[in-house]
Amino acid sequence: MDTIASIFSFITTPVSWVIVQFHTVYGAIFGDDTGWAWGLSIVSLVILIRICLIPLFVKQIKATRAMQTLQPEMKKIQERYKNDKQRQSEEMMKLYKETGTNPLSSCLPILAQSPFFFALYHVLNGIASGDKIGVINTELLESARKAHIFGAPLASKFTESASKVEALGASITDVRVVTAVMIVLMSASQFYTQRQLMTKNVDTTVKTPFMQQQKMLMYVFPIMFAVFGINFPVGVLVYWLTTNVWTMGQQMYVIRNNPTPGSKAQAAYLERLHKHVTHHGKTRSRGERAIVKAIVAKGRDRNEFERKFINGLNKAGLAAQPDGTVTKGVNPEVTETEDGTPVTGTAKRQQPKRQSKSQRQSGAKPAGGSEPDEPTTSLVKSDKPEDAKPAGGAAKQTASKSGSGTRSKAQSGQRKGPQRPKSPSKK
Repeated sequence: MDTIASIFSFITTPVSWVIVQFHTVYGAIFGDDTGWAWGLSIVSLVILIRICLIPLFVKQIKATRAMQTLQPEMKKIQERYKNDKQRQSEEMMKLYKETGTNPLSSCLPILAQSPFFFALYHVLNGIASGDKIGVINTELLESARKAHIFGAPLASKFTESASKVEALGASITDVRVVTAVMIVLMSASQFYTQRQLMTKNVDTTVKTPFMQQQKMLMYVFPIMFAVFGINFPVGVLVYWLTTNVWTMGQQMYVIRNNPTPGSKAQAAYLERLHKHVTHHGKTRSRGERAIVKAIVAKGRDRNEFERKFINGLNKAGLAAQPDGTVTKGVNPEVTETEDGTPVTGTAKRQQPKRQSKSQRQSGAKPAGGSEPDEPTTSLVKSDKPEDAKPAGGAAKQTASKSGSGTRSKAQSGQRKGPQRPKSPSKK
């Protein structure tokens, strides 16, 4: 223990100092030797660590989404070079470099949290064995050994012998019941966290091996917590239960307010955003403007939920702008099809049906049956002025009509296009 403690002294000393500072505060409220004072000190340590890890958590979200986006390309590389593992690895690294992604970024919060976990584990083990670690002196060591959480000593384990538990002033039944309940809660919170990630915040349009791996981890992690949890002291179980609950709440907040594109969570978010924007007529927060800006920038690459959101705004008389704001739309009838092509709701203007040559010459009515605005002009050139009306006009008009009809019939059988002129006869 001394060798391990000396190796981790660079982190056990700060961790023990933070616990002592929180214990000083809570000890003044609940008493120095109570389980509330020491238990809340551990909980406060977890909250402080997780607050410091928020930037890493944001990077983890971005890295996970980038990996989800790259899954189709990675699958193509695997299929193309399935017989050449070296070339496959080179192409994968090239893809990561071109896109600026790092597969290890999704593990950053866990890796960064591991030193604190080991430090707290050794501090609590030191309390259980009566060894002073870090800034915990003899007086604080005795106070921590007297602290009980729901009847279980802070440094006791599920696999502890009855004699050791009795030496800490507790019964083996109380210790095993408390540790069993905490292990179940710890595993259940881990399972629920992974499950809501898989069912709500995964792009359902892309089926990749990455999704299968995440689904497998949904069952592997809770089993690991259950197996290793029986060897953790009660104080470490408090640490892990608190960090799991924090992760679950943090992920619920991210899924609700910044969901993965194409997921069920995005569909629910855009539905809420549509109601909010149509009610107020604008986007009010920076986060809403960022979401709308990203959707507008996608153009024809929008998924079905994003197209439904844009169409809903258009039908409500609103238009999403490239800067993320929403204004009154000029044409509320514009919608988008599944491929992102804009379609107007107004009917097309019907072009008038073109008349044949015989109809134009005979002055027939158009197919629609409506009277033309101006009388159809005959193509036959008249030598007489229009106002000259010879006698017997009715008979001549009838003859003219019959003559034009005969000519139209004769001309309708001719070949279309320019006619070859007849050669002049030689006299």
